Amino acid sequence: MKCRPEPPHPELFRTPPRRFGWLDDRLLSEGWLPRLESDTIAVLVLLALAADRQGASWYSRERMAERLGLTRMQVEQALARLLKLQLVALRPWHQGITDGVWQL
Repeated sequence: MKCRPEPPHPELFRTPPRRFGWLDDRLLSEGWLPRLESDTIAVLVLLALAADRQGASWYSRERMAERLGLTRMQVEQALARLLKLQLVALRPWHQGITDGVWQL
């Protein structure tokens, strides 16, 4: 039986805070990360950190750009990629509105 490696600083074990973002381990195990550009990964991480327990977030594109230090166009392209790959879904607030509820 193999021994499980010990972390270098066991005194730093973490417990999730009240608000806790998660990412599906399939992003790593199914090879999604190498297919995504850094801006796309940044937007995905932001949505994960901002999501509620159902994986839903309602950050606007403008707010995402501000929080990530990206341009609105970079966020638009990242979201388009995530939608195309079906890593996120969007339900707009109203018809013709580009922002709404994002779901991981």
